[in-house]
Amino acid sequence: MIDEDARALAVRAAQVADAEHATDVIVLHVGDVLGVTEYFVVGSASNRRLVNAIVEDVEAQLKDDPGRAPIRVEGGREQQWVLIDYGDVVVHVFLAEIRDFYEIERLYTDVPKVDWAPV
Repeated sequence: MIDEDARALAVRAAQVADAEHATDVIVLHVGDVLGVTEYFVVGSASNRRLVNAIVEDVEAQLKDDPGRAPIRVEGGREQQWVLIDYGDVVVHVFLAEIRDFYEIERLYTDVPKVDWAPV
């Protein structure tokens, strides 16, 4: 069963990250393999300042529309891999070389990717 509110939140987070110049943004429906969340949004940034800008914009935009604040944010101080946890959606913003190192998508090759379109 697909949670449409969670899907809409994930798509919106991807759009915001993309608009803030995140690269290689993907949305993965991980709900069938993970019991803790429905969607991962994954994006990269070329430098730490951009990681921070993307994280701040995602938080601000999702707080305004659709009115959601994260449960917690981890990794903000280091600005290499920041995780924004909304419960049903987890946004991962990586410094590009850190994403290349961990290859998080490789762990979820068997889950569906969600189509989303930039705004």
